[in-house]
Amino acid sequence: MLLQKIETLLSEVKAMKASNAEEVENLRLKYLSKKGEISQLMNDFRNVAADQKKAIGMRINELKQTAMQRLNELKEQIDTQETSGDEIDLTRSAYPISLGTRHPLTIVRNQIVDIFHRMGFTLAEGSEIDDDLHVFTKLNFAADHPARDMQDTFFIETNPDDVAKNVILRSHTSNDQSHYMETHQPPIRVICPGRVYRNEAISARAHCFFHQIEGLYVDKNVSFTDLKQVLLTFARELFGADTKIRLRPSYFPFTEPSAEMDISCHICGGKGCGFCKHTGWVEILGCGMVDPNVLEACGIDSSIYTGYAFGLGVERITNLKYHVADLRMFSENDVQFLRQFEAAN
Repeated sequence: MLLQKIETLLSEVKAMKASNAEEVENLRLKYLSKKGEISQLMNDFRNVAADQKKAIGMRINELKQTAMQRLNELKEQIDTQETSGDEIDLTRSAYPISLGTRHPLTIVRNQIVDIFHRMGFTLAEGSEIDDDLHVFTKLNFAADHPARDMQDTFFIETNPDDVAKNVILRSHTSNDQSHYMETHQPPIRVICPGRVYRNEAISARAHCFFHQIEGLYVDKNVSFTDLKQVLLTFARELFGADTKIRLRPSYFPFTEPSAEMDISCHICGGKGCGFCKHTGWVEILGCGMVDPNVLEACGIDSSIYTGYAFGLGVERITNLKYHVADLRMFSENDVQFLRQFEAAN
């Protein structure tokens, strides 16, 4: 009788089916739990004759192993069905998809470009790798000019026989202006945005690369008054209609006369605060009338044409607008920092 019962249970175990994990668990309880069918067989096994114990014991073990194996198979089938269901679209992108935003430097650059575009300036962009001829020589930097020491340059290739043929990483975007003047005759009205490089120690206030936007206007009868009016319009468009400017005498090899421009502090309204060092003014750019030597070096007749140029740092303007204390944050790709500018896009 016991052997017949074992054979019946073995047939049942081999035919077990389940459609979900709950049914698998119910089958386990039915056959393998302490009160299950196989455990009950062990109680009957005590009454088996001694000469039959070995054969029946082997059949009970076989039944138990078959039941465990079949339950594992059912469990694997259920897991496979749950992970490869028809409702899952394997072609879709991972979720959630986090949308990116424009970098704060890009936001400010676009604002500046848009302001000057509305004043008639067109965009002219050039290479970050250039020769000394266009970065320095054509801009009135003599080979031994002390002004070259103002900008620590990264050299890629040097030519001892001809300094003008040195290949360098540009230290300002003025090289775009010299290229443009070589290939275009006045009237010229362009702005040149781009990244520049200088061999400086990286700190909260300086970096070995940063971004500039330079402007150039060359035509007949261009005066310093024209330059001042353009810069005043730019400052008020970017920082507000109440912004004031002042121009202080300065020196640049490619402009004469030259000046640095300050704006009234937009935080304290010119009254004086910690941001403007209690002066009421903040410097934002350099400018001046294009030196006649630069015009002549680029193939423009300085007896007919005059022009002005200006240059500003995008990081500097971004600091003024958003009060970012550390320049290094602009290049560290800190997502938490960048998400603060989502509303400005």
